[in-house]
Amino acid sequence: MRTRRLDLLPLRVAHAEEMAAVLSDPALHGFIGGAPATPQALRERYERLVAGSPDPAVTWLNWVVRLRAEDCLTGTVQATVTDGTAEIAWVVGTPWQGRGIATEAAGALVGWLGEQQGVRTVVAHVHPDHAASAAVAAAAGLAPTDRWLDGEVRWEAGLSGAG
Repeated sequence: MRTRRLDLLPLRVAHAEEMAAVLSDPALHGFIGGAPATPQALRERYERLVAGSPDPAVTWLNWVVRLRAEDCLTGTVQATVTDGTAEIAWVVGTPWQGRGIATEAAGALVGWLGEQQGVRTVVAHVHPDHAASAAVAAAAGLAPTDRWLDGEVRWEAGLSGAG
């Protein structure tokens, strides 16, 4: 996928080293928990993601976000597709936040999902205190629901033009 400023590249194990640096700020884990992964741990995680879901009814889709002007990776977007629903997520490294990268990447992802056969609904789960992620979800066309999962609000959008 390509946007005005970004290339969304299919995730490869080779991205782990650069992405470990992109995701190294402990502040990125304030809402989701955990800690930054080492390059080796991220490489192992990417090996599992690239191999795909062990469940044939579930599809894992993962991209790294490359900012063309700076020729560097800045974050990730992902979708897990199950039975017509794509659950999406995004993360942008701290140095690149506040520049609309997550909004542009998530918007491209939702647009792409809308063109895929069988994807009817897009869902994201956003911590109620994470205003930046709520703004990204809203800009991507999702709206908050009254449903919660693990302390996060379910945001949702129907895809009228789905495949």
